[in-house]
Formats: sequence, structure tokens, C-alpha cells
Amino acid sequence: MSQPVLKFKKLSSHAFAPERGSAFAAGLDLKSAYDYEVPPKSRVLAKTDIQIQVPHGCYARIAPRSGLALKYGIDVGAGVVDEDYRGNVGVILFNFGDEIFKVAKGDRIAQLICEKICYPTVTEVDVSLFLSYSVSTMGQISFAVLICA
Repeated sequence: MSQPVLKFKKLSSHAFAPERGSAFAAGLDLKSAYDYEVPPKSRVLAKTDIQIQVPHGCYARIAPRSGLALKYGIDVGAGVVDEDYRGNVGVILFNFGDEIFKVAKGDRIAQLICEKICYPTVTEVDVSLFLSYSVSTMGQISFAVLICA
């Protein structure tokens, strides 16, 4: 079976190729194409100036970098890139810290993870379905499906 391929195109000379930090890293590092300042308790859309085409049956998840989260309080929001999206990949950076967070062109700002996806058919039903569960003090989980008319 062939290895899936993530295709990308640079949209400007400011763009950087997504790259893996190590051989078995789950995510590909995304780099900022421009300089930004993210004020405390605020957010900024940082552009990468790349387009991507994820493998069929996948979507790309843009996830935070743990070091930025721990050291500076930086998180990533709205991180789903659909299989058919062909625009400039942007990263919404949230600054939960108390200081201005400065992003320089070429800084690693997030990671892109390809994940398989299921496209289910949506069907309305005539009954309400509720799934409830409880966890006992021993860590066992019991499930019950309640069907209410």
C-alpha cells in the first residue's frame, strides 16, 4: 500500500514548507509567513501562505504546540481544514498570557495533523436517543441507552 501524500503549494515567497520535527512526530510544523503581535487576552489570524491538499478520506487538524502553550499561554482555535479547502492556511492564535506574544516570520506556530475521517449519512429518527453512563468508584463504566418516545 502506498504512503498517503500531503500536497502543498507556496502562495508567496514568504511561505515555508510544512516539516516534521522528528521522524515519528505526529504533526508537521506550520510556520508563520509574517510578523505578528498577539496582545494579551486576544487573538490573531497568522497566515502561513500555503495551500494544502490532504489525502482523500482525511482532514487536517491544526493543533497547538505544547511549548508555546506552556511557556507563553498560546493556544490555537478553529483548527479544522476540510479535504476540499484550497485557501491560504491560517492559524488562529489565542494569547491567554499577560504579555504581548510576538511572532516572527518563520516561527513555528502550530502543527498540522492529518486524520482519517468518516462522512456519515445523516438521518432523522422518530425517537429521542440518549446515551448515559456512570463511572463507579472502582473506575468501571456502565452504559445504558435510553429510548424515549
